This record gives sequence, structure tokens and C-alpha cells, in this order.
Amino acid sequence: MSDNVNPRTRWDLALAYGLAASLAIAVLIIAFVWPAATSKPQNLPVGISGPADRVAALEAALEAQETDPFTLVEVSSRDDAVSQIEARELYGAILLDEPEVLVASAASPAAAQALRGVATQLQAQVSAGVQEALLAQVQALGTALATGQPPAVTPPANEGAEIPTVTVTDVVPLASSDPTGAGLAAAAFPLTLGGMLGGILLSLLVAGAVRRLAGLVVFGIAAGLLAALIMQTWFGLLQGDWLLNAAALALGMSATAAFLIGMNALLGRAGLGIAAIVTVLFANPISAAAVPMQFLPEPWGAIGQYFVPGAASNLLRSLSYFPDAATAMQWTVLTCWFVGGVILALVGHYRDRSDVHMPAEQLEVPAPQTA
Repeated sequence: MSDNVNPRTRWDLALAYGLAASLAIAVLIIAFVWPAATSKPQNLPVGISGPADRVAALEAALEAQETDPFTLVEVSSRDDAVSQIEARELYGAILLDEPEVLVASAASPAAAQALRGVATQLQAQVSAGVQEALLAQVQALGTALATGQPPAVTPPANEGAEIPTVTVTDVVPLASSDPTGAGLAAAAFPLTLGGMLGGILLSLLVAGAVRRLAGLVVFGIAAGLLAALIMQTWFGLLQGDWLLNAAALALGMSATAAFLIGMNALLGRAGLGIAAIVTVLFANPISAAAVPMQFLPEPWGAIGQYFVPGAASNLLRSLSYFPDAATAMQWTVLTCWFVGGVILALVGHYRDRSDVHMPAEQLEVPAPQTA
């Protein structure tokens, strides 16, 4: 039997393909492990208020640490701090007048945990300060009794007085249905994959630019409603206005799908590959869906907010827990990706239905013209 009847891949190509596959796995590992391996508590905007000497002492203590996770922002009062936390301008606040630490678990469980660590340090400082003050008073009293002189300091009014407790208040807590926030963070990647799946199927199975875009609209509306039904009604991962969440989900997945459809229309199958790589290997790892964007190495966290995965996850968190937060930027970013994908699809309208491999009976054949 001749080799032409049962052809085989050349040995060098077989080995090269195996090496290429291994390199692809390495890229995938780097893309998904890199954010977790390099993220750390840093540059977190946190409010602070209190006497200048106490603020200075706290700043010095934080700077003395091996890593200083906070960027302290002065707030005028507790109400001012709460207002900025609810608007997602701050992740929490440290109030030194009557020692209290404000956190917002819904903004980031990791950030809230870091602030609770500060509360523990504050409590230790307060306890040590009270004990030192009592010890100084007792020593002054003993000296006065020994010398017959009046004490230099006022004796303690109540030696059994309780040490002040540093209060930790969760201003915006997570819902009881998602107490750790893991569900909302974990949903970000499936939503990205859902948008990609819609874009790939519409690109490969639908012929005609207008028909693809019509399918895109139907996909977005249906996917948004179903995702909201599952995530909010069933699992309780989302909070707030149901229809608004559904609209955000629809726009996020439609934006991803539109990008894939547009790239396919412009560049063919290669465009689908490029769009998938941009979405999965670049945009998703820097989306900061599970941690504050400040935790990622600069400037990648901020850059990630201009791509669909970052903008969509940020928008859903704000709509669920922070109704006072500004969301115009996220809506704008998602709309721009959607419109950009539509424009690319129309620009690449020259790719006709012959590029779509589908059963002939599914194609609409124009009726023959009569004289």
C-alpha cells in the first residue's frame, strides 16, 4: 500500500506540534497564576480621622511594617467616611477619636480582612497605652506617699476602669447567601466564557452580517435574563435591582460576543483566535474580579477596567451592593466594546455565507427571478 493512501505527518512537524502545545499550556498557566502570585495588599485607599498625634503615630507604625497596604485619605467625620465607602471611593476607614475601624466586606473581603488586622493592632496599642498611664499614676502616687509631697498626677478615678474597645463595623456587608463573596468572584469567568461561546456559535453557524447581529441581540437579552435568574433569584449571588443586573449581564456578555463576531468578520477564523486570546489570556487575568485592582502590579489593575471582564465584574459588584457608586465608566466601557464589535462586523460584511460551513438546508436561497 502506498504512503499516499494513508499519509502520515512528518516527524519534525509532529514533534513541533507537541512542543507548541506544551508552550500553549505554559502561557495558560502564566496567565491564570500570575495575578494570584503577584497580587498583594497595597495602595488601598482608606480614610483616617482623629487627633494629629494619633494619626502620625499610626502612619509611622504602618510605614514601619514590611508592606504598607494602605493609602490613607483624611476624612472629616465618621459620616464622611461612611459616605465615601458607600460610593466606593474608600475601602474602609480608621477613626481614632473613639477607636473604630470601618470595613466594607462587599467591596473586597481581602481588604476588609486587612483592615481588621489594623483594628487588632489598634486594640493592642490602646491597651498598652491605658496600662502605661495607670502604671505612671501608681508610681507617682507611691513617690508622693514616700516623700510626703502631693502627687504630680491625678490619681486614677477608677482603677478598675475597662480598657476601651476598638469597634469594627461592616458598613456594607456581603449577603448571607454569599457570606465570603466567593460566589460573585467565581461567576466572573463563566460569564466571560458565556460571551465567548455566544460569539463563536453565531460566527460559525449564522451567515449574513445582519442576521448575525440580530442573533447577537437575541443572545444578549436571553443570556442576561437567564444569568440573572440563576445568579440572583436562585443562588442569591447578586443583590439590588433585578432588571438592572440583568441588563448589566446582557451587555457584558453581548460585548464579548460582539468582539468575537467582529473579529471573525474582519479576519476570519484567525480573528476568532485573536479575540479569544485577548479575552481569556489578557483581559480576564487583569480584571481584578476577586481582589481590588490596587492589589495587582501597577498599572495592570487599572488597565483591566477598560476591558469587558473587568468592567463587567466591577459594575455587577456596584449594582449589587453600592447603589451610590458611580457606574457611568463601566457602562460606557461595555457599550464601546459592543458598538466596536458591531462596527467590525459591518466592516467585514464582504465575508459571505460561503465562509460558513453549515448544512445547505439551513441556508436561505433567493427565489429565482422571473422575466
